[in-house]
Amino acid sequence: MEILTQLATTLLTTVRDVLPIALVVFGFQFLVIRRPIPNPRRTLLGFAYVLVGLALFVEGLEHALFPIGRLMAEQLTDPAFLFGAGQDPAVTANWQDYYWIYLFAAAIGFAATIAEPALLAVAIKAQEVSGGTISVWGLRIAVAIGVAVGLALGAYRIVTGTPLHYYIMVGYIVVMAQTAFSPRQIISLAYDSGGVTTSTVTVPIVAALGLGLAGAVPGRSPLLDGFGLIAFASLFPIVSVLAYAQIINWVARRRSQTKE
Repeated sequence: MEILTQLATTLLTTVRDVLPIALVVFGFQFLVIRRPIPNPRRTLLGFAYVLVGLALFVEGLEHALFPIGRLMAEQLTDPAFLFGAGQDPAVTANWQDYYWIYLFAAAIGFAATIAEPALLAVAIKAQEVSGGTISVWGLRIAVAIGVAVGLALGAYRIVTGTPLHYYIMVGYIVVMAQTAFSPRQIISLAYDSGGVTTSTVTVPIVAALGLGLAGAVPGRSPLLDGFGLIAFASLFPIVSVLAYAQIINWVARRRSQTKE
């Protein structure tokens, strides 16, 4: 009964949040375009699916992904796991001792990105408009590698407590340098690749990992240190996709030189 009550509350909240979108869409349709909505039954049914799906998704986050993220962070930073029984992490732990955290952050970032439906949609369209030059799996793996590296580095930042803006500034300097030497046709796609990673699957897992890790590492604040991983997950895919394009371009040049 409690679960049904929570679900009903979440559904009402979701309706309130989605209502402005519906008002904008229907308002423009009737007041500006002044035409009836095609397939109104299908449209209303689609909105109903969206509302129910969002409500179930939010409840799933609260009951599964967020607790799992916190639990994994707590277990991987537990003194008994790091050093054995009887050790005090506040005294003996340093950033090298958390290597399992970095590996877990990279692995979960890679897996979540591969499962990201928004990235799959973009990759399919990129393959279509590029005539097969950009492969679906090539782009997905390039983005996933970027997210994996970014989350591992973000986990290191949380463990060490170093300022976030240093990493972001250096990262965008690298992006600007890569942009100057990358093929023009890939630059916009690379920049968009940073956005599609912060979507349905990746964001909840990354947020749970960051907050759980900041709460488990001694001396770290969930508010000050727990956020910021999503910024890493957005920035480093740009770097990896630009690098992927540069590698493809270099391989193509080498092949053309060999044929000549």
